Amino acid sequence: MSLVLGKHPVRLLGLVAAALAWPAVAQDVDAMLRDADRYRTGADNLQVDTLVQSYKTDGTLDKERRYTVFAQQDRRTLVLMQSAAEKGQKVLMLGDDFWLLMPSSQRPMRITPMQKLLGDASTGDIATMRWSGDYSATLVGEEPCQPGETRLCYRLALQAVRKGVTYQRVELWLARQRHEPVRAQLYVQSDKLAKTAHFELDASRSQVDAMVLIDQLGQQRQTRIRYLQRKERTVPEEWLNPMFLARSPVLE
Repeated sequence: MSLVLGKHPVRLLGLVAAALAWPAVAQDVDAMLRDADRYRTGADNLQVDTLVQSYKTDGTLDKERRYTVFAQQDRRTLVLMQSAAEKGQKVLMLGDDFWLLMPSSQRPMRITPMQKLLGDASTGDIATMRWSGDYSATLVGEEPCQPGETRLCYRLALQAVRKGVTYQRVELWLARQRHEPVRAQLYVQSDKLAKTAHFELDASRSQVDAMVLIDQLGQQRQTRIRYLQRKERTVPEEWLNPMFLARSPVLE
């Protein structure tokens, strides 16, 4: 028996090849998500010097704050606030639990990952730099990386699998070849679109240099989270204990 390809054999063969390849791509979605995470982290135990800048609706700079973020394995993160207005304050994330520690108090205060730090940057936006393990991912299809672009990205639908995540679900666009994150839509528990995120890579295109958040619930204000420096660092275990942090206003 022979197969008649008709007037456009090359196009038909291309469609058949794409259809055969698609299941393999869909099955590898978890690996794609881990690839995307590496652009934001790069190591299990990391120190990230971070600058957060909030902008007014006319695009001029409003405020900025500096943070030192110690992202450690097993979903543990310590954030030290470095700007004069917040000096001495700390945020500790242990899995699904978040605490705010004030230098004037010896009682850690429970907070949520949605707690605002500056502009539209929340605690979770600063403390969490991974999607893998926090979300289940489904490959939706291929779509323009940006509206109006001809370049195509993989679109992933992420659904939270843990209660302590910042967003209940995420729509994420990844570049097709190396799976670097391009943009995302961030939804809160009410399933409202809270923010969009755009990811800027460094000159070598090996890691995310900045994440730009745009408010979708208010006035479209922009907040830029810049990762000034990353280096591998494992902090002392006691730094990840909220009671120790409450008794120790100075760590370095």
